[in-house]
Amino acid sequence: MSRLRPRGAADAYLRDCASRKVLDSIANKWTCLLVDALRDGPVRFGALRRRLDGITQKSLTQTLRAMERDGMVVRTMYPTIPPRVEYELSDLGHSLVVLMEGIRTWSETHVGEIEAARAAFDSRAAEEPQPVRPG
Repeated sequence: MSRLRPRGAADAYLRDCASRKVLDSIANKWTCLLVDALRDGPVRFGALRRRLDGITQKSLTQTLRAMERDGMVVRTMYPTIPPRVEYELSDLGHSLVVLMEGIRTWSETHVGEIEAARAAFDSRAAEEPQPVRPG
């Protein structure tokens, strides 16, 4: 099922298409959660770390830097002692809010079904005969 695209248009199905890097970035669980956590305005690093239970300082720093590099987040540093830094979504970042909220909501809504499917799969896999390895 191919959809015709204008020559030179982005096509994530192509290995060398730059849009794959964009998909890698927004498909990251921390990116998804950060977009939602930043949706209502500027937030400090410590508040983000508390909000995203389980994220390491390193992962938060790397994800925020990647989002800033991609133009999704704006970092503002205030010349105070100690320095105060806030992060907020750019216009581009705000354009992701509805999409990421949908993904998060879908995940929360269907987690029970997914866990049941995983348990059923694992149970079937455990009952299947294992191939005999020569040795």
